[in-house]
Amino acid sequence: MSAGPGRAWRLADAERHLLSLELFGMRFGLDRMRRLLTALGSPQERFASVHVVGTNGKSSTARMVAAILERHGLRAGAYLSPHLVSFAERVRVGDRDVDPDRLAAAIQRTAAAAAKVDRTAAPDDHVTQFETITAAAYLLLAESGVEVAAVEAGLGGRHDATSVIDSRVQALTNVGLEHTRWLGPTIADIAREKLAVVRPGATLVVGAGLHPDAMAEARRVSAERGARLVQAPADPGVPLAAAGAFQRRNFALAAAAAQAFLGTVDPAAVAAAAAGVAVPGRMQVVAREPLTILDGAHNPAGARALADSLPEIVEGSRVALVVSILDDKDASGMLAALLPHAEVLVATANHHPRALPPATIASLAAQLGGPKGTVERDPGRALDLAREEVGPDGVVVATGSIYLVGDLLAPPGRRRASAL
Repeated sequence: MSAGPGRAWRLADAERHLLSLELFGMRFGLDRMRRLLTALGSPQERFASVHVVGTNGKSSTARMVAAILERHGLRAGAYLSPHLVSFAERVRVGDRDVDPDRLAAAIQRTAAAAAKVDRTAAPDDHVTQFETITAAAYLLLAESGVEVAAVEAGLGGRHDATSVIDSRVQALTNVGLEHTRWLGPTIADIAREKLAVVRPGATLVVGAGLHPDAMAEARRVSAERGARLVQAPADPGVPLAAAGAFQRRNFALAAAAAQAFLGTVDPAAVAAAAAGVAVPGRMQVVAREPLTILDGAHNPAGARALADSLPEIVEGSRVALVVSILDDKDASGMLAALLPHAEVLVATANHHPRALPPATIASLAAQLGGPKGTVERDPGRALDLAREEVGPDGVVVATGSIYLVGDLLAPPGRRRASAL
C-alpha cells in the first residue's frame, strides 16, 4: 500500500495508492468529485479550460491545443488519459510532463482529502482512482500557474470526473460506438452523453467528418444552450511533426479550438506548434531497419485511421503486424481494417487481465483471410520476431491496445502502472 503519513510520497508510493483504488472500479456521478475538489480548495477554478471529448483522438487533440496556446504566450497545461507507462505522463505543463515527485505530492494531498470525503460517504461510495488522479491533476495545474489547460475527458462526458470544469470551449473529435453499456446503444446516444459538457454560451468545435447523427446532436445541443457551433476543416494546411492522416484532422480541430478560445490566432505560432508537437504511442517510430511503429489504436475506427495512414509510410515494403487486443473490443472489426495491409501477423498478449489469448487473435485473422499468424505471448519477443521476419527493409506495426504500447515502451523490468 501507500507510504505512511509521516513522509513525502515518491511516484512509486503514489502509483501504489492509485493501484489500490482499482478495487473500487468505476462509479458515475459528480458529487464525490465536487466534494473532493472543495476539500482541496477548488483548484479547477484557478485556470481556464478547453474540454476535449470524443471517441478517438482526444489525447492528440488536447496535446495540440495546449501546444498552440503555449505558442501564443499563455502558460498552458494539459490533462490526458490514459498513460503509456507512468501516471506522470497524464499532467503536462508547457511542453513537458510534470516532475514525478510533484505529481506524487499532489496525489498524497488528494488522498488525504479523499479520506475525509470517504468518511462521510456510504460504505460502497469511495472516491475512485480516476477521480483521485483527476483532482490531483487539477491541483497541480493550478499550483503550476497555468492560465489555461486542455482537459481530455475520460469516459463519456456527462458523468465524467473531468466535467466539473467550467470550460469556455469544448472540442468533439468524433463519435463511434464505444462503451455502449454505459453511454447508450446508438451514435446519437453516445454523442448526447459526450456533448453534455457543452456550457451555456460557450463555443463547441467539432471535427471534420463527424457522423451525421452526432452532428445533429451537436446542432441541437448548441441551439439549446446558446453555444456557438464551429466545424473544423479536414486539414490544417501546415506541416505536422506527428505522422498519420488522422493527426492532420486532429490538429485542424485543435487549431479551431484554440482560435475559439483566443479569438484570433497567429499563423506562425500555429505552424510552430504543428512542427513541434509529438504524440507518444500514436504512429510512434521507435526503431529503423526495419521501420518499427507503435500505435495505440484500440477500436475499429482507430484501426481504420491507422490503416488509412499506412500506404504513405509503407511504400511497397513488407509489413508485419504485432497485435494484442482486449476482450471487450471489436477484434474482428479491427483486424478487418488492418490485415489487408500486412503480409505477416504476430499475435501477442499484454499485461492487462482482459487481453485476448494470442491464439484467439490468430484464429480470427485466419477466418478473415489474413496471413497465418505466429503466436508469441511475450510482447517484446513478438516484436523481435516480426522484425526478423520482414528484414531491415520492412515495416513493423505494433497495435491493438494502449496496454501493448505501454508494455513495449516500459523500461526492462517495469510494467505499465495501472491496469485500468
